[in-house]
Amino acid sequence: MVEVSAVSEIGNAGAVTSVDRASYFSGLLNLRSTNSPFQEIRDRAAASVHDRAIPSTRDEDWRFTDVSHLLTLTLKAAEPGQLSFPQIETFLLPEAANSRLVFVDGRFAPDLSAIDNLPDGVVVSNLETVLELIPAVKDYIAKLPGEDEVFTALNTASLTDSAIVFVPKNQDVEAPIHLLFVSTQADSLIQPRACVIAETGSRITLIEDFVSLNEGAYFTNAVTEIAIAENAEVRHTRVQRDSTAAFHIGKTAVSQARDSRYSCTAIHLGGKISRHNLEIYQTGEQTETTLNGLTVIDGDRIGDTHSLLSLSKPYGVGNQVNKTIVSDRAHAIFNGKVFVPQAAQQTDARQLSRNLLLSPKARVDTKPQLEIVADNVKCAHGATVSQLEDDEVFYLQSRGIDQDSARKLLTYAFAIEVIDQIPVPTLRDRLSAFIRSQHT
Repeated sequence: MVEVSAVSEIGNAGAVTSVDRASYFSGLLNLRSTNSPFQEIRDRAAASVHDRAIPSTRDEDWRFTDVSHLLTLTLKAAEPGQLSFPQIETFLLPEAANSRLVFVDGRFAPDLSAIDNLPDGVVVSNLETVLELIPAVKDYIAKLPGEDEVFTALNTASLTDSAIVFVPKNQDVEAPIHLLFVSTQADSLIQPRACVIAETGSRITLIEDFVSLNEGAYFTNAVTEIAIAENAEVRHTRVQRDSTAAFHIGKTAVSQARDSRYSCTAIHLGGKISRHNLEIYQTGEQTETTLNGLTVIDGDRIGDTHSLLSLSKPYGVGNQVNKTIVSDRAHAIFNGKVFVPQAAQQTDARQLSRNLLLSPKARVDTKPQLEIVADNVKCAHGATVSQLEDDEVFYLQSRGIDQDSARKLLTYAFAIEVIDQIPVPTLRDRLSAFIRSQHT
């Protein structure tokens, strides 16, 4: 069994040397399978990763997120495993009873998946199967901007399989499509991948769900690519609820053609260290983009959201609200960039970062960011960092609610604004119940 570790190089103070950072990715590359129909793409990505070091806080994009603890893990390639239906039943959604794709430790699990009675032309399956039906799918793999980011390149270098969702022209898929990625093995490297293709005039609701059946430490490095053609719509919900000892780094890259609509509600609840890189690239005029995010962390965990909304064409509309709830000694990071070049006249973009600190040692670093060159736009951004307002707590107390219950009720109300954006009732209710159980 191939394993990779940097533990032997860690000094008494716990600092990891630059040699460790430079060699760690090479060790992770040794864990990858040798079988893939994308060998040329894999080799090119592997060459990029091989010459680079794991990010440190000296890197601008990582200055608030220290991933050095990842280097202390002795990782191995996840072994092929098999789950029974009752083991995942708690995560299943009745709304997606016939439109579910399950991957266990990065491997497709056909016995747990259900892709019956899909509308004509809609394909939901794994990459190997889809390539036989729709060879053109290969033209969408590893083609969006941002592929050179080091963790994304690591995923591409190890590409063997992927969840594939293909929606043909003018097809409106009413039932949500549920991509369920289950982690079961501690000390393992798991690299899920998904590719979603929405052709002209199509419409889809997508649930991307990362869950865990073990409480140990492991590393999930996920990549999702979404290509939205003209006048198509994708409603995307991404839920990350890994083990609180796990490391989760995810990339979502989205391409929007003319008149397309994309919405993403991203909920981050798990992970010792988690980061979501959300990148939207506008390739045509009059696109609409709505981004909602919620991170809830406690203990000494770190939750990081980095987003880029590149509105490069005229008449684009973007609206982003990102919230964090931080307690104990946890640390939340938000860096959201909206880029509006000269060509993107008549853009309307708004961005808001709202952060709630529930303890004196909780910390948040937030940086909403507008880069505007165009001169005929409506753009705004803002950030708030606060504790619960004393007058709001007092108001509830004056209505007969004790202080502790009042604080928990206000915290729940802060979170539910984002959760209510999820279009699937069962998932929305379950996440609401989770927030209530944590803060009530």
